[in-house]
Amino acid sequence: PILRVAGSPTLLKAPPLTPEQVRRLVFGMLTPAQARLLEETGDLDFAYILPDGRRFRANAFRERGSYALAARRINMAVPTFQDLHLPEKAMTRIAQFDEGLVLLAGATGSGKSTTIASLLDYINERGRYHIVTVEDPIEYVFTDKKSFFNQREIGIDTTDFKSAIRALMRQDPDIIVAGEMRDAETFEFGLSAAETGHLVFGTMHAANVSQCFGRIFDLFPPERHSQIRTGLQLNLRAIICQKLLPSARPAIPRIPAVEVMIANPIIRELIGGNDMGRIAEVVANAESEGMQDFIMALCKLIKAGDIEEKVGLGVAPNPEALRMALQGFRVKGSTL
Repeated sequence: PILRVAGSPTLLKAPPLTPEQVRRLVFGMLTPAQARLLEETGDLDFAYILPDGRRFRANAFRERGSYALAARRINMAVPTFQDLHLPEKAMTRIAQFDEGLVLLAGATGSGKSTTIASLLDYINERGRYHIVTVEDPIEYVFTDKKSFFNQREIGIDTTDFKSAIRALMRQDPDIIVAGEMRDAETFEFGLSAAETGHLVFGTMHAANVSQCFGRIFDLFPPERHSQIRTGLQLNLRAIICQKLLPSARPAIPRIPAVEVMIANPIIRELIGGNDMGRIAEVVANAESEGMQDFIMALCKLIKAGDIEEKVGLGVAPNPEALRMALQGFRVKGSTL
């Protein structure tokens, strides 16, 4: 058995598990329907709840003919922006949007779902909305405060992601969490829902804002790009990209470096004019609006003593630009 501690795999001081022990462990957590699906497909996402209420997000899978399990503990309480060390000004502004599309980008395990949960709970405490989530599986279980939730889990509440997405508009939501936007149909749904007055949160696997735009257009054939650009120009509200980094503070295992783009009039004009290459410069010079690029985020973390300088330089998209920023200089538009 191996635990990931502060981002690093750590071997437990315990005897190795046999394939049969792992099989019993895995199938002991599954419903009969889940067990059949795992045997048929070779992998399965699911949530597991211990008797004391602690929740885990898990993936069971076959490898070399045997079964394996990866499980991630989910906090019982939804963390706040402060708990997560997120840029509070930007997050507060994004949580106050009434409509539009907000994208969370980052690698697997970078905290995208947790950041969305913190945004939803901020909204939940302050406004009266119907919030519908489609999850695979459900991670954070929300308690209704001023808003009320319907949380749908793939495989339990609906057969598949696309079916759930098609049904969403008939469920009278104000706010939609559409999960990972991995295909053209899901992304088009997000844009259409945003156009009709909903606030939509979705995730993408992208390293930064520029790559996020690239991933979006890669979903569509070239003849559709103009139409998608118009949809983004009118409905995209923000892109949040994050990376989890080893913390320099003993009490905090990992801390996020967060890049934030908020679609102000200049950015909307650049999107409409197919000039996304200049968005980097706007983000780098719009700190007063709550925006920041990764260089700015890393510089702040290093100066605050939250991460070591070598860690920041190791993940910086432009290490030389970060060195200059630490000395008080900025290279405009060179960081995304």
